[in-house]
Amino acid sequence: MFYWSMTTSDPTGTNWSEQEIDLIIADYFEMLQMELSNVPFVKAHRNAALQKLTGRSQGSVEYKHQNISAVLDRLSMPWIEGYKPMANFQASLIDGVERYLLRPEFKLSAPVHTAPLGFEDRPTLLFEPPPQLTPKPIKEPEYLQRLVRKFDPAERDARNRALGKQGEERIF
Repeated sequence: MFYWSMTTSDPTGTNWSEQEIDLIIADYFEMLQMELSNVPFVKAHRNAALQKLTGRSQGSVEYKHQNISAVLDRLSMPWIEGYKPMANFQASLIDGVERYLLRPEFKLSAPVHTAPLGFEDRPTLLFEPPPQLTPKPIKEPEYLQRLVRKFDPAERDARNRALGKQGEERIF
């Protein structure tokens, strides 16, 4: 977890600073990586550490985690169980998630799942092209649309399918 001291008076009722947003996003992605890797962690302990660093309340930290889940959900990325996505989030949070995703060292990895026993003799899987994005009936803010275009889930799915097919071909 990133640790640095925030020297601010009572932040209640104020917008989260860029430094606070970067801190909570880094913590969120650490927890997400632990969850995807089945490494146990206690959300309450991490929340308490963020409270000490930012001066924010427990509820404020929880709500911000849910806002991050909402951004990731909109990007069709995994999010932390227990931090259900909230409908509203601030534009600066989207910018913070984008900064984090664009870091060269960013890599989100999940455990490798193997086929269940008895499926080894199945015929080769057919790969379908990625689904086309369809416009949503709800008008979303331009800054969110820009981020979704940048991290297109259909394009990411196509890359993952191609990589999987290459792996299967290499094994055979």
